[in-house]
Amino acid sequence: MNLIFFIKSSTANISRYTIKDIPGSSGRLDVISRCILSALTIDTDLEKNIQIWIFLDKYGTFVFDSDLFNDESFPKNEILLTDFFVEFIKKTKKEEKHPETPLDSIKYSKLDIIDAIKNFVEKKYKAFVLNEDGMDFKEIFEELSSKDNLLFILGDQSGDLLNDKELKKLNLVEISLGNRSYLASSTIRLIKINLQLLV
Repeated sequence: MNLIFFIKSSTANISRYTIKDIPGSSGRLDVISRCILSALTIDTDLEKNIQIWIFLDKYGTFVFDSDLFNDESFPKNEILLTDFFVEFIKKTKKEEKHPETPLDSIKYSKLDIIDAIKNFVEKKYKAFVLNEDGMDFKEIFEELSSKDNLLFILGDQSGDLLNDKELKKLNLVEISLGNRSYLASSTIRLIKINLQLLV
């Protein structure tokens, strides 16, 4: 099973970034870092066959593939991960030269989130949109097998993605983890835990 998460941010902005105030100076890039760690790690180890695609409106699309990073050097805490991610974004934008970082295995893409979803649907991935009003995830997960490749679209902080007309046209299955609101990072962990239990 290959597992992929999509998350989008329209607020991330590193023009005034400082490590002393990551939430306030990065447009909440710390939230994205928390999601990356939730997706790629279990305890203190990198997992296998997991990707998380980060769609940043101002900077493009960044693909974190757990199989491409070095487990020993990958930054396993939010502050370090955010700081290295900012360095990588700056390198991508060629604003100035930057030293090598443990995140240099990130892939940069110009695909927007809708085109990326279409690509994976064409590759026969089972794609699901997380929505509190969706179907109970347990019903869906019980029908999955370990041979399925899965894509989970978590949306963005504003909720605009869930109402996007292009996304609606794709007629993807919407699933819910229950009637509680979870942080995106917690949602990712819950998906992983339940997949292990049910698939």
